[in-house]
Amino acid sequence: MNALQIEEHNAIERPSHKVNNVLLYVLLGVTLIYTTVVLLLVVNTRKHLTENEASQQALTHKLAMRQLETQAQLNASTEALARRLGLDEHDFQYQLESKSGNFHRQQRELAKLMQAQADEQQQQLGQVTGEVAMMHTELGGAKTDIAATRTELASTNAKLEHAIGDLNGQSHLIARTRLELEELRHRGDRNYYEFALTKGAAPTAVSTVSLQLKKVDPKKNKFTLNVVADDRTIEKKDRGVAEPVQFYSGRDRQLYEVVIFTTEKNRVTGYLSTPKTATVVMAGERP
Repeated sequence: MNALQIEEHNAIERPSHKVNNVLLYVLLGVTLIYTTVVLLLVVNTRKHLTENEASQQALTHKLAMRQLETQAQLNASTEALARRLGLDEHDFQYQLESKSGNFHRQQRELAKLMQAQADEQQQQLGQVTGEVAMMHTELGGAKTDIAATRTELASTNAKLEHAIGDLNGQSHLIARTRLELEELRHRGDRNYYEFALTKGAAPTAVSTVSLQLKKVDPKKNKFTLNVVADDRTIEKKDRGVAEPVQFYSGRDRQLYEVVIFTTEKNRVTGYLSTPKTATVVMAGERP
């Protein structure tokens, strides 16, 4: 393969590689965003749990101090009340035990409340841990999907020897370089005629039809050309390199295909594929 053929080959495959890279970057970007959201969720949840725990500890301390103050007040009140009412030691002891029972009951209720809050915190922590584990699993799945996508892209590139035509869906085998065109010629299935078209020039006769280049965009590998066949002019607008441009011609309405190899500033090169029955060959061309 000479330098011209290598350049043409690279010009055809560069858009495909660019598309592949864009898809991979999009998938990697989605994975990175997803991981960042997961980490932010975990940090935020742990922060809330820590704040709740500190608030509960402060509340517990406050309640304990209040209980101590209440107990002291009860003791003082009980002694004063006993002196004022002249209660005997038995009655005084009874009332004192009654007050102590209330105090212990309050302590048990406080312990239950603290245990319920601790259980709730443990449950929230378990949920966060489960969500983190699930997200790790999903990230592993995303990595697997990326690997599968790479495999599919490689498979797609391997199948690019077939192209989709604009008239009948699946096209014949197409060539993207002169070397591949020679391989198609050796198959002997159809006739192949190379050509070069210049923007602004008159229609160029190729086999039984004529072709005229109307517009070309080398940066986007796009072109527009007119096909003159059977006394009709058909415009093929904004087509791409290696894209089969199809039309029907002849008395039997047989399928013709135009494939462009390269796009330059005001010029394109490619070939015309015709049925074997279209036997007209122009000077300088060979089927």
